[in-house]
Amino acid sequence: MYLNEILGALTDPSRRKIIKLLSKKSLNAGQIGKHFDITAPSLSHHLATLRQADLVEQERQGRQLIYSLKRQTLEKTAEQLLNLIKTK
Repeated sequence: MYLNEILGALTDPSRRKIIKLLSKKSLNAGQIGKHFDITAPSLSHHLATLRQADLVEQERQGRQLIYSLKRQTLEKTAEQLLNLIKTK
């Protein structure tokens, strides 16, 4: 996990909204897309960026891809950020 890549993925408001949606439950791309006014390729790009940063995982269920939040990545990132400001 690379902190720069994770933080870079989180700079976009649409990707943060996807994270928020997936924090409630796993969704397919169509369910996620209903919350946005963007094209399918743009949504796909956002999901790919989140997957590359190891924030989201996908699982095939039949013909659908289901996206889930990788909470452990966010937790480790938060821990790393807190370590930056800890005093010894």
